[in-house]
Amino acid sequence: MPTYASTANFDLSIDEIIEEAFERCGLQDRTGYEIRTARRSLNLLLAEWANRGLNQWTIQQQSKSIAATTTSLTDTDLFGTTAGDAAQIIDITDLVIQDSNGNDYTTTPVSRATYWNYTVKTSSGRPTQYYFEKTIMPTLYLYPAADTAYTVVYYALVRMFDSGAYTNNNQIPFRFLPCLTAGLAYYLAMKYAPDRVQVLKAIYEEEFQKAAAQDRESVSSNFVPQFYVING
Repeated sequence: MPTYASTANFDLSIDEIIEEAFERCGLQDRTGYEIRTARRSLNLLLAEWANRGLNQWTIQQQSKSIAATTTSLTDTDLFGTTAGDAAQIIDITDLVIQDSNGNDYTTTPVSRATYWNYTVKTSSGRPTQYYFEKTIMPTLYLYPAADTAYTVVYYALVRMFDSGAYTNNNQIPFRFLPCLTAGLAYYLAMKYAPDRVQVLKAIYEEEFQKAAAQDRESVSSNFVPQFYVING
């Protein structure tokens, strides 16, 4: 009879990911500088993932109370409890306005141009639209201005934690380890093994597509056909 392990907790620490990536380049990490530059490349790779939206596991639900006449939220009024925490937000995926009875009302995101073209931004009512300004210290604008006290409940896509110490594990689900390792190997090849760049890049993009396909909501789709009658 075959014997199976009784655990399912495989993970790789930062130094193990670096070691695997160097081996894919046909190299071994030998000096402190090589390990240090590999960790820097790893953090850059995580930043690239943020641009691609490949970090759905960092989505956090936030609730913030707003008073009447509120038109915008920023810094700790928007996110966290320490000054500067709001800079962690990459995007807002969903937002509802909750009244004092606990009822949730949907809102619609609008573009910067749409929001700034509203003549009177202090018009009073229950906010039905929002514009999220993606600056270094982001700001959430609400329209119309709150006519009474509400609670803003939203889901924020926030940045992943840095790699940190070499004995740490990256803030990713285990199924993303192949993508992370392949990406770091590609990044390191640009510096240490240029002859392997194309091969490692192709492997990385393939692993990325597999990971991205899993990092999304699985929901049913409903397609409704449209019929047109043309007179003539």
